[in-house]
Amino acid sequence: VQLQASGGGSVQAGGSLRLSCAVSGRTFGSSAMGWFRQAPGKEREVVSAINWSGLSTYYADSVKGRFTISRDNAKNTVYLQMNSLKPEDTAVYYCATGLREWPRQYAYWGQGTQVTVSS
Repeated sequence: VQLQASGGGSVQAGGSLRLSCAVSGRTFGSSAMGWFRQAPGKEREVVSAINWSGLSTYYADSVKGRFTISRDNAKNTVYLQMNSLKPEDTAVYYCATGLREWPRQYAYWGQGTQVTVSS
């Protein structure tokens, strides 16, 4: 299983970014997906998750109302639309699949993409 995250970058506070995670080597359409982040000196935390159909989602309290997770099963890709970004959103963002326990535990991880939000 390979996960390729992309879309990170540097933006000013209030800006937007859309992260993408392309999955190969697995039946994507039957797999839940998660987005995580890890800031320097902090533990990795779950940001958002989406079930196989897209009908069930999870958001951390810190991103509710600002981030939106979605998926395109035809493209084997999950997205994280991030709006109204804050400096505290700065972190390396990872995507994951192979759900073990909703919404926080997964078996397979991507390499991460850096998001930097300046004030």
